[in-house]
Amino acid sequence: MILIVDSGATKSDWIALDNKGERLFLTQTLGLSPEVLTRPVIEDRLANNFELSKNSEKVTHLYFYGAGCGTERMQNLLKDIFKSFFPNAIAEVREDTYAAIYATTNIGDQSIVCILGTGSNCSYYDGEKLHQKVTSLGYIPMDDGSGNFFGRKLIRDYYFNKIPKDLAEKFASEYNLEADVIKENLYKQPNPNTYLATFARFIVENKEHLYCKGVIDKGFQQFINNYIMQFDLATKVPISFVGSIAYYLRDELKKSLERNDLIVGIILQKPIDGLVKFHQKRM
Repeated sequence: MILIVDSGATKSDWIALDNKGERLFLTQTLGLSPEVLTRPVIEDRLANNFELSKNSEKVTHLYFYGAGCGTERMQNLLKDIFKSFFPNAIAEVREDTYAAIYATTNIGDQSIVCILGTGSNCSYYDGEKLHQKVTSLGYIPMDDGSGNFFGRKLIRDYYFNKIPKDLAEKFASEYNLEADVIKENLYKQPNPNTYLATFARFIVENKEHLYCKGVIDKGFQQFINNYIMQFDLATKVPISFVGSIAYYLRDELKKSLERNDLIVGIILQKPIDGLVKFHQKRM
């Protein structure tokens, strides 16, 4: 049995294939980012999934693409956890950007591939290898244009009284914005980046409001300036995206790209189906 995993900060999609490439089952766990979760939390999330627990000894190969897996230390942490949970499996762990590349770009083609979901990143793919200009420092100082970026912006503007009154009242009616609740989730609960990203739904649902339009436009422009424009070939190769923010705000994203003379590539919500096809071709 082969397991292919696309793991974001919020949730992880798992697809099992037999040795002929046929799908056996599809399941989900919460996100497994080693940058923001402890080992016991990750182990608990695996153990609480019925399909994974039932089939743990049948897995021979595990291909894991995840947020927070950009360093060797984080990759080795997950490999060690997988070695215990899937005792007969050979595990490969790569950062989630590779999943985005394999889902949007043909091997041999050049492209810039970005993730805009709970978090964000951007890489140049030369047809064979991945190149990055920006080393991520995590969700607090970086992640421009992401779900947690927009969530942080909303909370800040609400508390600094910068959201128009009509929208602020609507925001407060849909979320618990008590200071103690926010601080509890940010500083005492796991996955504060995921918590911040839950507020981004409000931006999406109210994207026609003048305030939200401005926030979206500035957020995407900041991502373009800080990430995409780092690459010399930025205006000469397609720019593709995966992630919920890119997908649900794709019209606004396309306008931002075109305004900067950038070539719009493929925009997907999830890369998992493309990942499966990539591995099926190599079986």
